[in-house]
Amino acid sequence: METVVTVYGPVRSATGDKTVTLEWAGGTVADAVAAIVESYPRAEPHLYDDEEIRASVRVSIDGERAGLEDRVPEDAALSVVPAVQGGSAT
Repeated sequence: METVVTVYGPVRSATGDKTVTLEWAGGTVADAVAAIVESYPRAEPHLYDDEEIRASVRVSIDGERAGLEDRVPEDAALSVVPAVQGGSAT
């Protein structure tokens, strides 16, 4: 299955582009995130904490926020926003 994925933040430096085409077997959002890491290993520390997807990672399917267990339909577009760190409370 081919899925267009738009990535933000530090994941963009791992993929080399803001928008990439992901070739994967299909499945859930969690499967798609795993496929992104398989294709772009440098994205792993931005998307995973040990073996779990970081709770702060946000994924959208066709502009709608999606849960990790949601199925990714054929021809859907994904957006992946990793955890944003930095700043300070004053």
